[in-house]
Amino acid sequence: MATKANAQVRPWNRWQDWVALLLGVYLLLATLWTRTSGGAVSAMLVLGVLLVLSAVWSLVMPGSMTSEYAHMVLGVLLFLSPWVLGFAGLAGAAWTCWVVGVLAVAVGAAALPEAGAAHGSAAAAAR
Repeated sequence: MATKANAQVRPWNRWQDWVALLLGVYLLLATLWTRTSGGAVSAMLVLGVLLVLSAVWSLVMPGSMTSEYAHMVLGVLLFLSPWVLGFAGLAGAAWTCWVVGVLAVAVGAAALPEAGAAHGSAAAAAR
């Protein structure tokens, strides 16, 4: 008989990882409709690809807590990128990075308890 805890361990099942995937895709596509500079395009493309990859990693391996921390680190980097790379004056690109960055941190943090439970279940099963 399947329990609720077992249902959370299944790959491709956690909503937070799907949101992170959508955030990464949105960030990549946002370069098409926002006014950007070289630094903005670089940040949005590189961090968007990394966010998509970490989201897929989380979806495939739901017990990986490292992938959730990766979402959070990428979110912080994304939030800081307009100031560090000098495109804070481009409102569209900057606000896109700020909002997606905050949301990436939020979904990463929201997924940590479930990832921890799945990690614990996988470790217990390995014994």
